[in-house]
Amino acid sequence: MKIAVIALGKIGLPLAVQFASKGHEVVGVDVNAQVVELVNQAVEPFPGEAHLQEKLTELVPAGKLRATTDYSDAVPGADAVVLVVPLFVDEDAKPDFGWMDAATTELAKHLTPGTLVSFETTLPVGTTRTRWKPMLEAGSGLVEGEDFHLVFSPERVLTGRVFEDLRKYPKLVGGLSPAGAATAVEFYEAVLDFDDRPNLVRGNGVWDLGSAEASELSKLAETTYRDVNIGLANQFARFAATTGIDIYQVIDASNSQPYSHIHQPGIAVGGHCIPVYPRLYLWNDPDATVVRAAREANAGMPDYTIGLLEGAYGDLQGARVVVLGAAYRGEVKETAFSGVFAAVDALKARGATALVHDPMYTDEELQRLGFEAYHLGEPIDAAVVQANHKSYASLGPADLPGVKAFIDGRRVSSAEHWDGVLYRVIGKA
Repeated sequence: MKIAVIALGKIGLPLAVQFASKGHEVVGVDVNAQVVELVNQAVEPFPGEAHLQEKLTELVPAGKLRATTDYSDAVPGADAVVLVVPLFVDEDAKPDFGWMDAATTELAKHLTPGTLVSFETTLPVGTTRTRWKPMLEAGSGLVEGEDFHLVFSPERVLTGRVFEDLRKYPKLVGGLSPAGAATAVEFYEAVLDFDDRPNLVRGNGVWDLGSAEASELSKLAETTYRDVNIGLANQFARFAATTGIDIYQVIDASNSQPYSHIHQPGIAVGGHCIPVYPRLYLWNDPDATVVRAAREANAGMPDYTIGLLEGAYGDLQGARVVVLGAAYRGEVKETAFSGVFAAVDALKARGATALVHDPMYTDEELQRLGFEAYHLGEPIDAAVVQANHKSYASLGPADLPGVKAFIDGRRVSSAEHWDGVLYRVIGKA
């Protein structure tokens, strides 16, 4: 097959590589000329994605994968076009379709009969049918269901382990017609491999959910569930801390029963998915009080954690405090919706001097994010763990000279590592 992948970001590029690895001819489209140039040089444009560089090294010289900024080079004659352009959401849960509209408009100009178009960007329910179908038809002069097929198939992977996740989880599809859905099932079966998972009711593979709307909701549901679950865990943790209960023992005990799946509490919920997609759900269902309350609870955790520091340390006016971890989660160089921003703001609001350390970022990169860089071994008054980088598990007082309080927002350490230091973890008194 000839396949076009639109947007070569942290999901789109690995997808393009996966499709090419199955023997298909893949052309990636991106508005960033530097990304296109790097891909054509077989150089990964962003670090940290397992196996990406080695696959680029193999596929690009073999002519299986190339990149372009020109839709007219990639889209005409394609058997399938997969679009993974970012969708942004503001604090009021209003989606900003600007980038997706621009990409879809350009795609429509070059769309030719016989193409399957699959949107993988997470969307509010109904977007595929009511927004993308009319836009593609108007721009191409073609008729969906007759000249081309349109489906929604949400990406379900985490950056850093995309290739692993593509094999692990069923590929969900939903079409605007049975013929479109069948075409999508055939396409994804030809470009993906799946691990054996006998525990799944339908087995691992491509699942047709019956409609684009069901497929759209499936992605919103699975990610919103996680946000609500973490919000509940954080609520339990905040209560446990006032009563002398160890919430982690409680969670382990509760989860020993197969119907309980309580997640772990923590300083923040970050990344492109979990903090964002509940807002997309709220766009469709603004009366979802459980979803809204969980999102507000999780958004308030960085300030709550700095409050724990204030309770342990005392007045933070003039104190030098380092936030350990700019990334939204450990071992991933990404700050999307990271708790570092709210934590730094909360420290500054209390009069502290806030510094940031992250082993994955240079001083210059931290400065571009608006932070003052901290280096291990420099004097500091207090520290707050924001990202669970593995290296933070081995830290001790010698690494943070003068530290008086250590607030473990990710439970990476333990009190035994901090002799003579006030150690606090979310969910324990």
